[in-house]
Amino acid sequence: MDANKSSRVVLIHDWLTGMRGGEKCLEAMCRRWPEAPLHTLIHKRGSVSATIENHPIVTSFLNQLPRVDRYYRYLLPLMPWAVGWKLPDCDLVLSSSHCVAKGVQAPPGALHFCYCYTPMRYAWHMQGSYFRDRRWYDLKSALAVRILNRLREWDRRTADGVTHFIAISDTVRQRIRECYDRDSVVIYPPVDTRFYAPADVPRENYYLILSAFAPYKRLDLAIDACRKLGRKLVVIGSGQDEKKLRHLADDKIQFLGWQPDDVVRDHLRRCQALLFPGEEDFGIVPVEAQACGTPVIAFGRGGATETVIPWPRPEATGFWFEEQSVDSLAATLEQFERHRDACDPRHLRAHALRFRAERYEDELFAYVESVMGGCARAAA
Repeated sequence: MDANKSSRVVLIHDWLTGMRGGEKCLEAMCRRWPEAPLHTLIHKRGSVSATIENHPIVTSFLNQLPRVDRYYRYLLPLMPWAVGWKLPDCDLVLSSSHCVAKGVQAPPGALHFCYCYTPMRYAWHMQGSYFRDRRWYDLKSALAVRILNRLREWDRRTADGVTHFIAISDTVRQRIRECYDRDSVVIYPPVDTRFYAPADVPRENYYLILSAFAPYKRLDLAIDACRKLGRKLVVIGSGQDEKKLRHLADDKIQFLGWQPDDVVRDHLRRCQALLFPGEEDFGIVPVEAQACGTPVIAFGRGGATETVIPWPRPEATGFWFEEQSVDSLAATLEQFERHRDACDPRHLRAHALRFRAERYEDELFAYVESVMGGCARAAA
C-alpha cells in the first residue's frame, strides 16, 4: 500500500498558534498529503506557514472561545474531551503530538502512527516546571494534583490506541517506554540546513537565546548568568514568562521579540554562541546554530546530549553545563571563552548535516509506507 497516493490519511496536531519545531515537522506531513484533513484543538489564523494554513483544517470546540490563543494552556483539563472528533474513514491517522493529539480515536481498521515529541510533559516529567507558581495550581493545589493524576491516567490509557510510536530522540524513546510501556523507533526532526548555513560575516560580542518563553526552557538561568558575568545577551522569542524575564534583565540584556527567519539566521551567524539552558526533547534550534557554524552552550541533559558534541571531545560542537544553576552555566561560559577555538565551524556544519530535512522526510515516510505495506500484504 502506497501511503502517499492510495491511502486515505488524517493528520492530527495539538494546536496551531506559532511556527515552532513541531510545526516544522507537521509542514512536511502537509506537503506529503495535501488533501488530508488536519484536525487541531486551536488555530490562530496566520500563525503558521502557508503550507499548513492552506490545508483543510478542522478545529475543536475550544477554538470557539474568544481570544483562546492567549490562554489555551489553562484549558489543559478540557483538552482530552476536545480531541474527541469523529474522524472520517481512513487508512492512516498520523498524529503530531506533545500533549493530547495522540489521544484521538482512530476509525476501525486504521493504523495510528504517533510522531511523539514527548509524552504530555505537563502531567509527567516536567509537572513542577510548568505549574510552579501557576495561578490555577496555587489556588487549589490538591485539586490540581487530582487533575494531573487524571490526565496521566488518560494519557497512559489512550496510548493503547496508537499502533506505532515514532520518537523524535532517544531521550523521548526512553520517556515513551517509562510512561506507556511501549517501544518506538527514533526519527530525528528536520533541520533546514540549506537555509541555515555559514556566511562570511564577523562575529560580534554577544550571546544569543532563541526560544519560546516557557518555564521549562529556563531562560532565567541564561539571563542571570550573563548578568553575573556582565555579558551581552540578545533574546529572540516571546511567551507567557516574558514579564518575569524582562524583570530579571539589566541593560546588557536585549529583547527583540519574535523575528523573521532571515533575522534569526543573521543573529545565529554573528553571535559568539547560542545558549540552550533547558532540558529539551530534541531541540531544533541548536542544530540550526551549528549549521551556521555557531557553537552551542547547553544543559547536558535531554536532547542536547544527542545534538551537541561537548568539549573536550574531538570535533566538539559546543559545551555542556552539568547543573541547572546560574553558577554552573556561568562557569561554562567562562570555560567556553577560554577554549572557543576548539569548536571548528567546519565540524559544526558537518555535524548539523546529519539532521538535514531531506533525511527526516525520507526516514519518516519510508517507515510509514513500509509498515502499511507489510500490513496490506499480511491481509491479502
